[in-house]
Amino acid sequence: MRLENKVVIITGAASGQGKAEALLFSKHGAKVVISDINEDALYETETEIKNQGGEVISVKHNISLEEEWENVIAITEDRFGILDILINNAGILSRKGLQSTSLEEFNQIQTVNTQGTFLGMKYAAPLMEKSGGGSIVNISSIYGLVGSEGSISYHASKGAIRLMTKSAAVQLSKDFIRVNSIHPGVIETPMSNTIATSDGHPLESKFPWPKLGQPEDIAYGALYLASDESKFVTGSELVIDGGYTAQ
Repeated sequence: MRLENKVVIITGAASGQGKAEALLFSKHGAKVVISDINEDALYETETEIKNQGGEVISVKHNISLEEEWENVIAITEDRFGILDILINNAGILSRKGLQSTSLEEFNQIQTVNTQGTFLGMKYAAPLMEKSGGGSIVNISSIYGLVGSEGSISYHASKGAIRLMTKSAAVQLSKDFIRVNSIHPGVIETPMSNTIATSDGHPLESKFPWPKLGQPEDIAYGALYLASDESKFVTGSELVIDGGYTAQ
């Protein structure tokens, strides 16, 4: 019970990494507020958490909208009174390169990934401060660390998340709020599977580890950063990538 009686918000919890985090955190005693734009799939996550005996609230949530972040924080405070943990997990993917990406497409990725993470930190921090401190975990990517032949807008957003994390960590330390980023490699989720083919995932052969990662691999990393076990860890990057960036 590594998160017993702690209150956590997890965005993008309808599927993939966010769902795995929500289920794992609940098993470890957290009271979970889950959000996603996909309301039907979010309800399935909520049901699974309740079936395993967890306490959960689900909220339909577009992370790029300021008023919807205000709503999620207000619901959390009204129900639980405190906030200990925020997992900024939700995001969208683009594989297009520099010349094939329109300005509209570029801005869309920044609006969801970068702006959504910024707003999450901005609105969670005051409630965490009132609660005596907390932990924010921002899900970046290996594409926030290294380049590739495509994904220009996705690289920009995940690189921004990496450095926003460090800046927020410095600014919020005085309030005992830790901020760290996780940098997953290719994880088998509905989002990453959109670029898979009948022959498998096009990036799988580029990883030293012989199998792609699973959502639970990221969830356990987030569990460590969310828990008091990492109480002296802030502004750091946790890379969980099967050795991709070791090459």
